[in-house]
Amino acid sequence: MPKRVLQGVVISDKQDKTVVVKVERRFTHPVMKKTVRRSKNYHAHDEANAAKTGDKVLIQESRPHSKLKTWELVSGGKAGEGSGILDKVKALVGLSDKG
Repeated sequence: MPKRVLQGVVISDKQDKTVVVKVERRFTHPVMKKTVRRSKNYHAHDEANAAKTGDKVLIQESRPHSKLKTWELVSGGKAGEGSGILDKVKALVGLSDKG
């Protein structure tokens, strides 16, 4: 079974080898038929302490590193830099543009 990959923004990098990532999802409310935004914070393992607050990053499921950390950092960029994120997800999942 493939590991889930989520995209979010780092909101805290104060801990050693850990970042807190806010992932926002949008869906249509079943009764009101309006688009609703919900967000959730994930603790992710960052071995190199590379991600900083404000960076857009990709996280994927991993083995439990601690009580809260069951995600790990896949890639991160500089703040406001979102180009190439979709290509990295496609590479992780194994999709190509020709399929």
